[in-house]
Amino acid sequence: MIDRICISINNRCNLSCKYCHFHEKGKIATSEMDILSILDHVKAYTKSAFKIGFVGNGEPLLDWPLLKSCISYIEDSPFIKAYTITNGTIHLPDSEIRFLEDHAVNVGFSIDGHKELHNLYRCGSFEQVMSSVEQFRRVTGHYPTFNATVGRESLKAADKVIGFFAAFGTRVTFSRMIGKYGISLEEYHEFLDKAEKSIPVRRGGNDCTMYGGKCGAGLNNFFFANGKVYYCGNCIDLPPLGKSSISFFDLEKLSLNFDRDYCYKESL
Repeated sequence: MIDRICISINNRCNLSCKYCHFHEKGKIATSEMDILSILDHVKAYTKSAFKIGFVGNGEPLLDWPLLKSCISYIEDSPFIKAYTITNGTIHLPDSEIRFLEDHAVNVGFSIDGHKELHNLYRCGSFEQVMSSVEQFRRVTGHYPTFNATVGRESLKAADKVIGFFAAFGTRVTFSRMIGKYGISLEEYHEFLDKAEKSIPVRRGGNDCTMYGGKCGAGLNNFFFANGKVYYCGNCIDLPPLGKSSISFFDLEKLSLNFDRDYCYKESL
């Protein structure tokens, strides 16, 4: 049974991070997508807990009115929970931060660790991100969750990276850097083993090998972008599975046989 999807609400970003695998895939063809129709399909399909990530090819908060309308649209469902991931450089008014909190939207801030490491790849944005993080804490009374990309420089400074996040006492999703700056699964899991001794770390499940779990491609997790649906965000340079209007019951019929300890895309 499908229990989560990601929806890319745009293709634009105000940063150009060196390791972004969407950049490495070249120009992404843009086309219209009826997001509310996808949400209607989710509502009709799910009878149990279902997670929707409003993330993807760009920075979601650049299209805040659209994102807000999507969150409002699913608030009548008792099963659907939403999350989004931001680069932390888009400043929202306090009232909109409260909206996210009131609607139980998990907001993950992308920050890779201490200032020198973060700025190495993420366009010198550390101060902007930390300002947004402190605003979130002031408005909500708690820190957001964090999303940190783990690459070679992270491994070299593992203790410093882990110590940075330990100070916040919140969950961290460490994602494995892929592409030309990437690290191996073995190196990544060694880092996770060390990190989870000190901080709450997202790990396990049939989600994604980039996040410490097994690969969920074609199983329980699909990626909607530009009017089409894909196995995952890393697969948008592969042929799509169909149009974004596809039935979730049809998606359930798909079957992939491979070792899910490894990324489907990397196994091709």
